[in-house]
Amino acid sequence: MKLFGTDGIRGRVNRFPMTPENVLRVGMATASVLRKDHGRHMVLMGKDTRLSGYMIESALTSGICAKGMDVTLVGPIPTPGVAFLTRALRLDAGIVISASHNPFEDNGIKIFSSEGFKLSDELEQEIEKLIANGDFPARRVTGDRIGKAFRLDDATGRYIEYIKSTIPRGMDLEGLKIVVDSANGAAYKVTPVLLRELGAEVLSINDKPNGVNINDNCGSLHLECTIKAVRENNAHIGIAHDGDADRTLFIDEKGNIIDGDVILGIIASEFKKDDKLKGSGIVATVMSNLGLEKYLSGQGIELFRTKVGDRYVVEEMIKNGCNIGGEQSGHIILFDYNTTGDGPITALQVLSLMRKKNRLISELTAGIELYPQVLLNVPVSERRDYKKIPEVTKAIDESIRRLGNKGRLLVRPSGTEPKIRVMVEAEDFAMAQGAAEDVAEVIRRHVGANI
Repeated sequence: MKLFGTDGIRGRVNRFPMTPENVLRVGMATASVLRKDHGRHMVLMGKDTRLSGYMIESALTSGICAKGMDVTLVGPIPTPGVAFLTRALRLDAGIVISASHNPFEDNGIKIFSSEGFKLSDELEQEIEKLIANGDFPARRVTGDRIGKAFRLDDATGRYIEYIKSTIPRGMDLEGLKIVVDSANGAAYKVTPVLLRELGAEVLSINDKPNGVNINDNCGSLHLECTIKAVRENNAHIGIAHDGDADRTLFIDEKGNIIDGDVILGIIASEFKKDDKLKGSGIVATVMSNLGLEKYLSGQGIELFRTKVGDRYVVEEMIKNGCNIGGEQSGHIILFDYNTTGDGPITALQVLSLMRKKNRLISELTAGIELYPQVLLNVPVSERRDYKKIPEVTKAIDESIRRLGNKGRLLVRPSGTEPKIRVMVEAEDFAMAQGAAEDVAEVIRRHVGANI
């Protein structure tokens, strides 16, 4: 039984694995595996703004308490806030109930260790084995060993104050007009309050979650709202989070999109100038643009690539001693400040760089030229190995041959959704578009959801 994907457990609510009875077992198994022989025997639990969060939270809490651990509930808070508070409060583990950028019908469970890192494959497998063990639920504590649940009322305030501490004392954002799109998700209070307290004029949009509007045509996956608001209000910059705010994308004052690759480039360049860059470079994924690699090379910074998923970026950062890593999608990991992608911290670091240089974001990013890149997502009916389908492999080989040394092609199954992703990067957009559509059409015919 495989429950964990690239970003925890995720699925449609009230269907396996996101049923209350299975979530209860997840709570029991997590408590059994992560409980230490010493310490507070406490798990911190946060969530995003999905309607199903209440149900999943109750089931997880029951399972954890049944195994003798206590739970501290913090309510809606960005995923990185849970990672930070788990470390700051010296707790045994942190759990986030969120399906990140997925629609509200989905939900998920992300688990952090006491050090604030997502669990290793080995620990996830240990939890899965316990969940699958039919006798496991019967082995639970009784009497006064049963756990309790508490609520931490000032969690958001603690997190905001910590974020402020990541920029120089005395720096403010006076005079900046900023659009913030919180995707009706977990950062709907954090980022607008943070920036206002630092003196910025904030236009907050998509900040009224009702349980079903998270990521609904807003946030970092649907940037049209942010672009429109920046242009109509003559804002200096737009900031867009996803549902759990572990990622951030930006819109410059002209309405242009600035993705995670560009942000990695300007932060890495500044860290190098300030002698703060650790390791010989930064970490990104196979999806990151060749333009980023070229820019970093010109700055004397190496780019280490890993497979898609922020957990793999973190593993590579640790391996190479790097303190900067991230993904094109806006997951930016700055080990100097947090152990996972942190949307609000990324936003503040970029804004502080604008303030430090007294330059607009478009000016800071002008030196990074990205190659045209096309990404197509093909829904599939089942998880099949496309490499074993001759027609698909033939189409991939033909596209690679046509691209030659003028581009590259990447085909991979999504780790969070029933989709196969086709990415093509080339010097010419038409060439990239044509190659991507050719491969996607063959996948659609032979693996697509309509067969």
